[in-house]
Amino acid sequence: MADHGDESMTEDDLFAEHKRQRKDLQAQTQKLKRSVPKGDKKKKKEVTEEIAKLEAELDQKQEQELAAFQQKQKTETTVKSLENLKTDDPPEEGEDDAPFDKVKKPSKAQKRRDKKAAQAREREERIREQEEENVFVARNVETAKIKKLLAERGLQIKEIASDGNCLYNAVAHQLSLKGIEASNEGLRQQTAEYMQNHEVEFIPFLTKENGDCYSHEDFVQYCKSLATTTAWGGQVEIQALSKVLKMSIEVVQAEGPSVQIGEENEGNPLIIIYHRHMYGLGEHYNSVQEKTDEEDEDGFS
Repeated sequence: MADHGDESMTEDDLFAEHKRQRKDLQAQTQKLKRSVPKGDKKKKKEVTEEIAKLEAELDQKQEQELAAFQQKQKTETTVKSLENLKTDDPPEEGEDDAPFDKVKKPSKAQKRRDKKAAQAREREERIREQEEENVFVARNVETAKIKKLLAERGLQIKEIASDGNCLYNAVAHQLSLKGIEASNEGLRQQTAEYMQNHEVEFIPFLTKENGDCYSHEDFVQYCKSLATTTAWGGQVEIQALSKVLKMSIEVVQAEGPSVQIGEENEGNPLIIIYHRHMYGLGEHYNSVQEKTDEEDEDGFS
């Protein structure tokens, strides 16, 4: 955890740490939800109350840390302003040349600088708050559309933890509905091996952040990370999974029609959900299951 007393820590560092804490809490609440036996309303209520308590405690803790950090910044700004009075600004016209060991009133130039800095901080805070609100609104709108699409097919969302393994765990859940046992680790290994053995088929669809194409060495490292880390999976990996499993995979999304991958394979497809706005940290995959009366407003099933 970040040391909030570290003088080198910035406000962006603190927000990043808070985002990491919320991601950890998200994973923890998912585990708690999955621990509830189906139909056990008493346990479900206890878990719901515990989750609410954990979220409230984290909110309070982060608010206190942010307030303390902002107060520290304010104090440091005041001290620097007083120091600048002694070194930066010549006396304003008509001002007495008071000894430097006496505190002067802020000069007009310093007031302008302080006002400009305060306006910049306020503008950044408004932008950050708006971005958080946009993510929340977009997520709710997207989830409502997906729930409607699934309900029309007698299905509902099956939540998958947002730990980097969501694609593989969603596919593993779909396989379990067909009586096939699979694990995240096994699916990752199979996917990586298939891609590495069919490099020409997949490498054209992978590019670096700067837009450059992958080299053979880049591709080998990509497959190694896929097999051994929690690297997020996307459409390239879904294509490989379809080949490995010899099954079609349907990807349901809020915007546009479902994407069908591996349609040449016979049998009912595996169905997973693509969420573009599920979490502030980025994209996410969930699974589906038959609709029951146990689903609540949050999709807790």
